[in-house]
Amino acid sequence: MENNIILVDKPAGISSFGVVAKVRRQLTEEFGHKIKVGHTGTLDPFATGLLILLSGKMTKKSNEFLKLDKVYEATLKLGYTSTTGDPEGEIQEYLILEHTEATAEYEGARPVKTGASDPSPKLSTLESTLQSFVGKITQTPPKFSAIKINGERAYKLARKGKDFEIPSREVEIYSIEILEYNYPELKIRTHVSSGTYIRTLAEDIGKKLGTGAYLTSLRRIKIGNYDVKDAIIKLC
Repeated sequence: MENNIILVDKPAGISSFGVVAKVRRQLTEEFGHKIKVGHTGTLDPFATGLLILLSGKMTKKSNEFLKLDKVYEATLKLGYTSTTGDPEGEIQEYLILEHTEATAEYEGARPVKTGASDPSPKLSTLESTLQSFVGKITQTPPKFSAIKINGERAYKLARKGKDFEIPSREVEIYSIEILEYNYPELKIRTHVSSGTYIRTLAEDIGKKLGTGAYLTSLRRIKIGNYDVKDAIIKLC
């Protein structure tokens, strides 16, 4: 593992950079000298699943892994939103625009809170809504992300309350399927291109449904042909 590809099954509660540091420390202790370790794409701290790390001379090949497509399993909570799109943000009931299309914006529309008495989306509505995202779409990455803005991570700027914009990007959703649905929870599996933010996808799905949504859990199953079930390091 001194010059190798290292598959890690990341648990929730640790950052990808924390995983790199932990694996680097383990390898350094094992080989008796400092081992260079790098990641090929991060996962949010609340997320679990596959991380591909490279050690030693293999770190020079990181670009070969950055553009690989990915498969995720995600659980969305409908009827609510989060300031970060995940459980770590401020959670509140979704605000819709009364007497208007939920996906449109009208001047002077009055926001109202949805409640438990509101009808939940039918399965057929969910299926058609999810399929509308399949193909090439435009996404705006979340402000609480690791994207660099003028050399600084976006999430650090967001935590400081700085005002900044993140450019939209084109990504591709190859497939989305429903695994479980018991309102307000919706579990999906999705196969996406590199650069796709599942938090943003969840929020956009919620907006189109008119319910709002955020991620309560996220697990990365595959990166290219690499599968989490083949992970040789399973951190606790």
